[in-house]
Amino acid sequence: MGKVVLVTGVARHLGARFVREIRREPDVDLVVGVDVQPSPYGLEQAPPEGSGGRVADYVFARADIRRPAVARIIAEHSVDTVVHLNVTATPLGSGGRGTVKETNVIGTMQLLGACQKAPTVQRLVVKSTTSVYGSAPRDPAVFTEQMQPRALPSGGFAKDACEVEGYVRGFSRRRPDVAVCVLRFANIVGPAADTPLNEYFSLPVLPTVLGYDPRMQFVHEDDAVEVLRLAALEPRRGTTNSGTFNVAGEGVLLLSQCARRLARPTVPLLLPAISWVAGLIRQTRVADFSPEQIRLLTHGRVVDVRHLHETFGYTPVRSTAEAFADFAAAAAAGLLPTERLAAATDRLAGMLPPAGRTPAAAGRTTEGGPAGAGPAESGTWELDLR
Repeated sequence: MGKVVLVTGVARHLGARFVREIRREPDVDLVVGVDVQPSPYGLEQAPPEGSGGRVADYVFARADIRRPAVARIIAEHSVDTVVHLNVTATPLGSGGRGTVKETNVIGTMQLLGACQKAPTVQRLVVKSTTSVYGSAPRDPAVFTEQMQPRALPSGGFAKDACEVEGYVRGFSRRRPDVAVCVLRFANIVGPAADTPLNEYFSLPVLPTVLGYDPRMQFVHEDDAVEVLRLAALEPRRGTTNSGTFNVAGEGVLLLSQCARRLARPTVPLLLPAISWVAGLIRQTRVADFSPEQIRLLTHGRVVDVRHLHETFGYTPVRSTAEAFADFAAAAAAGLLPTERLAAATDRLAGMLPPAGRTPAAAGRTTEGGPAGAGPAESGTWELDLR
């Protein structure tokens, strides 16, 4: 008998992609999908055959993980591996923030209680987020898995994730025989990823915080699915897939660089003004512009991924810049012409004096021309975006 894998959150894009991948594994016999509604991605159709020349069966169980019914599903199918992907920032359908919090926190509690009572469960994989580290002005340059935030998140998805991880640690103490893996994903991007940050970058004009240009880190949806697949399988010889792991692409991008790659203009606003704009965006349901996202767009966040490399033996195929480039290629055209915007930026950079030199040192002064010259030269730079 091969593995029986239960996956929560299959009605979402990431859950559906993971189900397709795990069904190709030769040592998986059955995948049980759990959600409040069937997946719109056609999971009942068999994906292409895997390396073993076959695909695992798929069964959908309509259930709300906030209810005790999930324990019956685990027992009925003798599930040995649970992959919990239903920890999200946005509601499924018309639900609000209250529904999201209940699903994240109460749903996780019910699921862990069911796993604790099930003797067949041997492995638990939980999707978390790097938002648990928060975003603050005095944060370290790079977070490792052992670091704690200076202040715990006070609300939103980040607080949900902190509570979920706390319950997972309690489960791990009660069931030390179960291999528990918590994956803290950076912002997942891709052509079809459904995340709040994707919604923000899809706005025609990007509101930003005046005076800040935060560092951003991304992971491509393909790499996210591959890390989930590795976490759900048996670990490599001499290693264990248990523990907490940061998952992100190499490198960083500044928010201003992201805007230029999308050819979208930015509107720098004072913090009170951007909070008001964010509330308006949420009310109109154009995007989920939460307070924690505002903090990210103010101070940024970068994590260290060496623990993932050393334990899983896997390095994300796409860097942060490459992951964002794939998202940008599929995004709607921006208001500014990309090629001309890049050329204008290059011309502006060429006009600036070298680093560490003032305009006077470069042979130009604000009051007069070069030393010993006659009439003062104009210091005006004209930037033509036509």
